[in-house]
Amino acid sequence: QVQLVESGGGLVQAGGSLRLSCAASGRTFSNYIMGWFRQAPGKEREFVAAISRFGSTKSYTDSVKGRFAISRDNVKNTVYLQMNSLKPEETAIYYCAATSRTGVPPISDRAYEYWGQGTQVTVST
Repeated sequence: QVQLVESGGGLVQAGGSLRLSCAASGRTFSNYIMGWFRQAPGKEREFVAAISRFGSTKSYTDSVKGRFAISRDNVKNTVYLQMNSLKPEETAIYYCAATSRTGVPPISDRAYEYWGQGTQVTVST
């Protein structure tokens, strides 16, 4: 089993930045591709970013390219999401997820086996 705990959310003004963290415990962290998803009230869960097991491949949804950066530290068993130039429409609960799949990091939430509890990000106008 893998347990995931997100942190770093909060309230920021439009144009501000936040750095989210996801700490993992359980099986070897490097066995898993890691992803970030978000869900706004009344909306479906949306892919944000993903990173391969050793960080060599990263993927992002088009709307965050150039503003967000995903990274991981396999010694600390932690994945990060640096979010810059935040927009009000990006207000959502942000979730960390892990999958034992191999290859290209998947963008479907159905591919991920383990999920954190989420952390709230609120971007004010």
